[in-house]
Amino acid sequence: MTTEIWQLSESELLAESAAVSHRIQLLEARRIALVAEIDTRVSREKLGFPGPAGWLTSTTLLSPSKATKIVALARGMAAFPDIADAVNTGVMSVDHAAQILTFAETPPENLPQKGRDMARAALIKAATGPDARTGRIRAAITRLEDSFGTKKPPAENTDRNELFASKTLNGRLVLKGDFDAITGEKLLTALSPLTEPHPAVDGSQDDRSPARRRADAFGHILDQYLASSDRPIEGGERPHVNLHISLRDLTDLQNCGDADDITDDETSRAATESDTVDPVDINTGNPVDTDSATELGRENGGEGGAADRGAYRDLFGDGTSVGWLPWMGPLSRNTSRQLACDCVLTAIVMDENGNPLNLARTARTITAKQRTALTARDHGCAFPGCGKPAAWTEGHHIWHWGDGGPTDMNNLVLLCGFHHRLIHHSDWEVFMGTDNHPWFVPPATVDPYRQPRPSHARAGPHIA
Repeated sequence: MTTEIWQLSESELLAESAAVSHRIQLLEARRIALVAEIDTRVSREKLGFPGPAGWLTSTTLLSPSKATKIVALARGMAAFPDIADAVNTGVMSVDHAAQILTFAETPPENLPQKGRDMARAALIKAATGPDARTGRIRAAITRLEDSFGTKKPPAENTDRNELFASKTLNGRLVLKGDFDAITGEKLLTALSPLTEPHPAVDGSQDDRSPARRRADAFGHILDQYLASSDRPIEGGERPHVNLHISLRDLTDLQNCGDADDITDDETSRAATESDTVDPVDINTGNPVDTDSATELGRENGGEGGAADRGAYRDLFGDGTSVGWLPWMGPLSRNTSRQLACDCVLTAIVMDENGNPLNLARTARTITAKQRTALTARDHGCAFPGCGKPAAWTEGHHIWHWGDGGPTDMNNLVLLCGFHHRLIHHSDWEVFMGTDNHPWFVPPATVDPYRQPRPSHARAGPHIA
């Protein structure tokens, strides 16, 4: 009868974990040996696939890449019995076997056969036992390739560099990269100082996972690059994030107030007279193609009348995705407002032929001098209890630009990315107090009395 895990003593837990790990090693070796035999004995007709990899994927929970790796190991170790013996006896891991096998199959060109055998034996010995380290094995292989090879080692071959960026159906971006050692070192060096956990002022731990901290750090590096002046020119201007948005959607973002907050009288009249407003690029002012909207209107009957345009808005303009990013697509209204906090924003009203009727006023980004002054005032993220460094913060319009708020010191506050999103997507509020510093009002779920709280830099006994 198997003892329940919770009933095991600490010594038994450690012993059984080590024993199970050893059995897994032996079972992995057994599977590789079985696949090697299948590869040589079982016909394609019997397998129902061109090779063992497809059969493994279809009959087990293995992924195609894992199954392919097992077949490659099976075929490779058949040619190198010394590697197979180390794996079969459980003294070397399958990963280290794959590493050594790659070297054995493609050795440096100028390394003689005797040297290849000696090097392989030395690598197997270095990979034996729990003290084996991948870095040491790779370093030895690199030295051999450097001394006897005519080509760059794989770790230094920039021709193999790849970066895949795939947009998912739910509007996210998945990255997959394969970089040479120097590029990898640059990336990890840039990420390192930004991925350290940062406990809160009250001492509570940073609850972000390492992966989340790396993702946040990567986003910060992109922010710094896009904010620099050393970017190359593309399409006549420096790369920047664009947000396409129609004037109708921009005014719909206001919970109260009227369109005069962001447009002059002529623009307002144009928006009223037209049942639809074409989206525009907030940085360049270029209109977004609306042919698809016109075609949909025709399919619904008529030549684009008000009823057809209304049907189009019912289908695509429900207020949940009022913004549009050229690369990534739809953006929610709250995130659109957040992005518009610190950007150049020009609303352009288009007539039915796609010609601009008038331009509304433009909101400028926070200037360098304003940024310096904000840093001196807020010191960093102003949200109570945060205080992340100013370099990690973004400028937030307390009175949103879309609602008529100016880009002035008394309407700006520094917030880190997390708290910037929190302000836009929750019931937290911020206002400028009589002391000319930002104050924050928590939602009733945090404080039933909703007592204003001073900014992080102003917190303390000196605040009355």
